Amino acid sequence: MNLNLTGQRLEITPAIRAYVVSKLERVNRHFDHVIDVSVVMSVDKLRQKIEANVHVRGKDIHAESVDADMYAAIDALADKLDRQVLKHKELLKDHRCDSAAIERAATAEPVAAGGGATRGDSV
Repeated sequence: MNLNLTGQRLEITPAIRAYVVSKLERVNRHFDHVIDVSVVMSVDKLRQKIEANVHVRGKDIHAESVDADMYAAIDALADKLDRQVLKHKELLKDHRCDSAAIERAATAEPVAAGGGATRGDSV
C-alpha cells in the first residue's frame, strides 16, 4: 500500500503521520488489495478537514471528515473508509457467488432436458 500524505496550511508532524498510518492499517487488514491511498489534510480556522482517496482494483473510494480536532477527524475518516471498503469487499464476494450459482444452474438444465428426451424415445 502506497501512502501519500499532504498538508494544506498544515505541517504534518511525525505523530500525525504515525496516527494516520495506524488507522489506515485497519482498512488494509480488512482488504488486502489496496493499491494506493492519498490523504489530504487541511485547516481552515477552527475547522480540521481530512480527505482520503483509496485506489483498489476496479474502484476508487473517497471519504472525507470535518471536525474541530484533527485526531477526531482522522478517527471518523478511518471509520468511513472501513465501512466503504468492507461494503466493496462484500459486493465482490456476492458477485462471485452469484456467477457460480448461475454457472451451476446452467450446467444442471441440459442434463434434465437430455434425460426427458431419452425417456420419450424409449416409449
